[in-house]
Amino acid sequence: MIKIEDVKKTLESIDMKKISIIFVLGIALIVLSFPTSKKSSTTKSTSSTAQTNTTDSYGKKQESKLKKALRKVEGVGKVEVMITMKASEESVVNKDSPYEESTNEKEKTIKENEETILIEEDGKKVPYVIKTEEPEVEGVIVVAQGGDNDIVKQNIVDAVSVLFHISSYKIKVLKMEDS
Repeated sequence: MIKIEDVKKTLESIDMKKISIIFVLGIALIVLSFPTSKKSSTTKSTSSTAQTNTTDSYGKKQESKLKKALRKVEGVGKVEVMITMKASEESVVNKDSPYEESTNEKEKTIKENEETILIEEDGKKVPYVIKTEEPEVEGVIVVAQGGDNDIVKQNIVDAVSVLFHISSYKIKVLKMEDS
């Protein structure tokens, strides 16, 4: 059992300089032990940035392909395209779904537990991805030299609608200004 008198003697034998150093180190240890939100926000923003970059690159690639195709359509002329995406790229992972069924006289019990299947990749366990779904196109704007011609405009709307599986009201065709 520790006696108060022993503690007082020990504290009296330690000089103030040592007590100050111990106090400062204790405070520093407490401050350093708090988790910083900067790490988690950096990780989140990096992940979010990666998804945004993937979506942007997919959108840019689709814009380029559409622009190239529309240039070849009679009456379109010079063309600029802008595509907006509804969501980012999504990975579909494989899940194991064991199924148990037990029956007693009065009730039937069904248990379903779903677990993500993990594989080892570069020494880390990661989910097994079955497929990756591309971002969904939400809307398209086409600015074309022939955008004032109703037939050309309808051809562009039909082509974009078929290509991206979107309704015609989500496609806007505009006349390019003469420059």
